[in-house]
Amino acid sequence: MSLQALKAFESAARRGSFKLAAEELSLTPTAISHHIGNLESRLNVSLFHRQGRQISLTGTGVRLARATSEGFRKIDSALEEVMKAGNTVRVTTTSSLAAMVLIPSQHEFEQANPDISVEISTGESVDSQSYVIPIRFGDASVVEDSDVVRLESFNVFGAYGMKSPYSGNEPITLFSTEWKNKALPHAPLATWLEKNGLEGANIQLKTFDQELFGIQQAMAGNGLVFCSTTLASKLLKANVLQHFDTQSVASDLCYYVPGKQSFETRSAARFLNWIEDLLNQ
Repeated sequence: MSLQALKAFESAARRGSFKLAAEELSLTPTAISHHIGNLESRLNVSLFHRQGRQISLTGTGVRLARATSEGFRKIDSALEEVMKAGNTVRVTTTSSLAAMVLIPSQHEFEQANPDISVEISTGESVDSQSYVIPIRFGDASVVEDSDVVRLESFNVFGAYGMKSPYSGNEPITLFSTEWKNKALPHAPLATWLEKNGLEGANIQLKTFDQELFGIQQAMAGNGLVFCSTTLASKLLKANVLQHFDTQSVASDLCYYVPGKQSFETRSAARFLNWIEDLLNQ
């Protein structure tokens, strides 16, 4: 069946006039009549009752009109969604990554890509909606290599300008994280203490369920924070946080995008390339 003939029929049925259908589709009334006549011949049915210039749908025409109207509405809706998706990147991620990295860097991406807008929302579970890019924090051992954006490392940080807390015998307040998702590997604090020769340090450990909160405590000068180097990166460059010549340690955790290669729009591809560069600077 000719798609143009179906479109001519749908418009004439909806408008109740070959003339109005012709105006809507930028055709002549004769062309509309020709398309519909061909459609009726192919189907071997009458779709309209014709009385001079007046037309009305036959019973068969009513059934086909309902189907074609619904079909074209779905096509128009899908096209609108795809076009909008081509100009908008929707991202969902953890609260900590959004607050510490993505939102502060959003302006940078939009300046470099003025034709693309970014919408960021937060949540701890994987979002499977179409056109939404989920940047997740997970166990690197169970994530597809092709989905990994950054393998995570950890270090201890304190407010910029504070003296080294390791030089005296005073107890050290250290904020760390116990993940809401108990299936995730623990933050490698024991490994960090061993690597930096601080196994016997006088540490008072306090935990939150999000890294963001421990970082805020450290920024306020209320102690140190053991957190991912990804989240601390911009704060280090801005001289808000510092580390005290300690060495970071690798972990079993990573940031990843489930089904990363399935995002096919140019906007999504540009954003994914940008975020991978940003997290691995």
